[in-house]
Amino acid sequence: MNQVYATKTRNKNNPKPTEVLQPEQWANFGTHLTLDGYLGDSVLLNDMEKVFTVLDTLPEKLGMHKIITPYVIKCGGNDKKDPGGVSGFVMIAESHISIHTFPGRRFVSIDVYTCQDSLATEKIVGILKEEFGLGETETNVIKRGTRFGELAKLS
Repeated sequence: MNQVYATKTRNKNNPKPTEVLQPEQWANFGTHLTLDGYLGDSVLLNDMEKVFTVLDTLPEKLGMHKIITPYVIKCGGNDKKDPGGVSGFVMIAESHISIHTFPGRRFVSIDVYTCQDSLATEKIVGILKEEFGLGETETNVIKRGTRFGELAKLS
């Protein structure tokens, strides 16, 4: 049987994981946090440099590891619901983080997806509320691949 390494044991000094997990030990494939932020600071939400900085620094704050430099673009509006804003993405060894801002609506939609079994949800929400001046947030935590350990067979 093949061995699979857990990503949760990676660190900067030792990029190779050290803990071996067998498929029956996997709780799920990953954890996906969706955060919708309301009543945010429209100036911060419209700032490409701010979005870049959040994407550049958040992975390390969460013990994750960037594998590319964040990519951020200014987006034009496409209908009455979407008046435009800033969108950005960073690929991490554990999966990805994306941010889509809508400054004209004082709204932001953020995804943090990791192949780890859990996320520090309260910590993430606190950081993002502060970074974008959010008045309210709505979060969902989705366990992804709940049958992965049962059905994923490595050849």
